Amino acid sequence: MTTVGSTSSSSSTSSTSSSSSDKSMLANNFDQFLLLLTTQLKNQNPLDPLDTNQFTQQLVQFASVEQQIKTNTQLTSLLAATKASTATNALNFVGSTITADGATAHLSNGSATWSLNAAKAAQATISVKNSSGDEVYSLTKSLSAGAQTFTWDGTSNSGVKLGDGDYTISVSAKDTSGTGVTVTTQIQGVVDSVDLTSDVPMLKIGGVSVPINNVLTMRKSGT
Repeated sequence: MTTVGSTSSSSSTSSTSSSSSDKSMLANNFDQFLLLLTTQLKNQNPLDPLDTNQFTQQLVQFASVEQQIKTNTQLTSLLAATKASTATNALNFVGSTITADGATAHLSNGSATWSLNAAKAAQATISVKNSSGDEVYSLTKSLSAGAQTFTWDGTSNSGVKLGDGDYTISVSAKDTSGTGVTVTTQIQGVVDSVDLTSDVPMLKIGGVSVPINNVLTMRKSGT
């Protein structure tokens, strides 16, 4: 099920209301300005007429403010259209298999898989924690330089088969000289829903939320 929030609608309504209020205030101020100007012109001293530069500058200022309000309104409309387009694109991910930057994967049917990418060959300690932050599994293994896959079958260090859920991996690695080696982690899974309530659409893989801008690859089912 795709979750669609009302955040964007509320924001758009607020922006529109603010713009309308600004326009109304500007119009009222401009009407008052013209009334005062007309009154001054009618009652000016012919021997000491009003300085036309002053009210000309005020007219220019009113025009500038009006133009800025129009620009802000157009930008608001453009942002709303862009957000709607992003949301529509996000829905296309449902049912697709994605690879994304991240450390939390979903254990399902006794399997959770991560992609590890080591800057160079290293000896690594891999730790897996449950959603409560408790370490449930760890091992030390050699990693080759580059990308490789690590699959965990859901068995804890004590030999207990753990239930399906979200598990987070962390990797600490060093080369033969004892220098730390950077290892990045990625996750893979099928998107089953999309959450549009935040500014950035979140793709859901089981209980794992993946920001759409973290996606590296997408593959449609059957391709």
